[in-house]
Amino acid sequence: MAKRKRRNHSPLFKSKVALAALKGDKTVAELSSQFEVHPNQITDWKRQLQENAANVFGEKHEKEKEPDVQRMQAKIGQLALENDFLENALIKAGLLSAKR
Repeated sequence: MAKRKRRNHSPLFKSKVALAALKGDKTVAELSSQFEVHPNQITDWKRQLQENAANVFGEKHEKEKEPDVQRMQAKIGQLALENDFLENALIKAGLLSAKR
């Protein structure tokens, strides 16, 4: 028996299957044959949807938080120092024109 290639399902597909399972119109076995997904996978997606449904209307996600300005400014300063050092080293080595 040949192994089936591992499939990666999109979030849109997962949500579609999970919502169909939540509706309860069809059994998990029927949904499994309809969407060609293992019944255990449908049950997992349904559980994940139920557990995380409150996050849709909840607080901001991690991505939406404001950036750490102080940390970013420190990184910019570090990179500026490194650029100046490398520019001076290249000028002394004769690999870069001093007229920049």
